[in-house]
Amino acid sequence: MPTSTRFAVAVHILAALAVNDGRVVRSEQLASSASTNPTVVRRILSMLAEAGLTSSQLGYGGGATLAKPADQITLLDVFQVVEEPNIFEMHRTPPDKNCFVGRNIQEVLTRSTAKAQQALETELSKTTIAKVAQEIQILAQMQNR
Repeated sequence: MPTSTRFAVAVHILAALAVNDGRVVRSEQLASSASTNPTVVRRILSMLAEAGLTSSQLGYGGGATLAKPADQITLLDVFQVVEEPNIFEMHRTPPDKNCFVGRNIQEVLTRSTAKAQQALETELSKTTIAKVAQEIQILAQMQNR
């Protein structure tokens, strides 16, 4: 089952906006950087703008910028905007209640998945877009030596 790439692309977009330090960046430029379609970028930018993380300038010379400082946007903020709220879903149809496994599997599984989800959210909350942008710039400087 494929997983979504929205989170990675959204962080890529926000990091690119952060390193451009307030300069407007066109969706085509962001799409080229992320090796994706500009439509995908515009869809994600729309989600980010609705959440107050980016803003768009229309018309000639238009594009996107961060709507708030990069050090105030965590990876958890991004994750919550672009991904489904629960990364672990249970069965699409209820398991057989007449089977002892079917009757109990969801309760048992939820115990572990809830802990895993909380651990993920805790970890994502520790990193800001500013930190991601800083690490990207450090790596770029090391590569240019």
